[in-house]
Amino acid sequence: MRKKYASIGLFLVLALAGVSFFPSPVFGRGMSSSQQKPSTGQDTAREVVIWTYDSFDSEWGPGPEISKRFEAETGITIKWVVHGDAGEVLSRLLLEGKNSGADIILGLDQNMADRALGSGLLEAYKPRGAEALLPELIIDGSYRLIPWDYSYFAIVYDSQRIPNPPRSLEDLTQGIYSRRLILMDPRTSSPGLGFLAWTREVYGEGWKDYWRRLSPSILTIAEGWSSGYGLFTAGEAPLVLSYTTSPGYHLEYEDSEQFKAALFTDGHPIQIELAGLLAAGKNKENAKRFLDFMLSPAFQEVIPLTNWMYPVIDIPLPASFRINPKSDKPLRPRPINDRELDEWTALSPSLGG
Repeated sequence: MRKKYASIGLFLVLALAGVSFFPSPVFGRGMSSSQQKPSTGQDTAREVVIWTYDSFDSEWGPGPEISKRFEAETGITIKWVVHGDAGEVLSRLLLEGKNSGADIILGLDQNMADRALGSGLLEAYKPRGAEALLPELIIDGSYRLIPWDYSYFAIVYDSQRIPNPPRSLEDLTQGIYSRRLILMDPRTSSPGLGFLAWTREVYGEGWKDYWRRLSPSILTIAEGWSSGYGLFTAGEAPLVLSYTTSPGYHLEYEDSEQFKAALFTDGHPIQIELAGLLAAGKNKENAKRFLDFMLSPAFQEVIPLTNWMYPVIDIPLPASFRINPKSDKPLRPRPINDRELDEWTALSPSLGG
């Protein structure tokens, strides 16, 4: 997704460069100069090409440490290819299909699973260690998509500016929160898509009316999590869509409990991040070794302090996770369908801003 953290200064740069009130759909976007096309030929014999979202392979994300550990264990080099947020990764994969050059796609979530599985581009593979997965995280029994971390969506707030936080989705529509909320675009962001599913789960067919009531509270709708959270940490607004696990970062690295996750009486939707083996991949055996590694403690223990999500196997958590709240009402909304996303797109020009 998109819940990786860095200094406020770096986040502000990301935000100013990437935020957009209502970006156009990502289909047909070109690859930026910072993105790598995989090499071909004999030099791929000891590599695996993995498509993911930008913050995963950032200097503060898990990518660099994962690469180091995987290469030390197997001798195989990881070539990361990044495409913005998770929605852009999937859009690019569907656009390029069998010609993508990827061996693995990593970072989609369950809200994108139907589109990914329906593409026919993924191959079933049950990794070594899959029996240790938490059963509630398995969304595809054939293991075309494999869980590797999870958390719960939440509204994170600045407790110095909002001493009495909202306690429900409906509370967010109150006048005291006028232009104080940062959200993400569901067309390009997995948290944005998750929030849309959250509102549909709670309000049913009345979800569009809810968004109209929510509109005055919205400062902006960012293209992705990184830019949106960057605006939040820079002080542009005291409320932001993020995760129940976000406060732990600030405790771990800033020794601060200023930023907290609001527990809602509505409950909190789970986000399960997934990886899949590409049927057309050129380095399939290397890719399978990575997926085995992905479910091992060597990979999973990196996740909490870099991706700020929960591991999918039972391993000890960092002490800083004590600040992360647990909802007694976890939600698993059904994915947003194309019609609902089109309806949100039609509504979006009138939201916030």
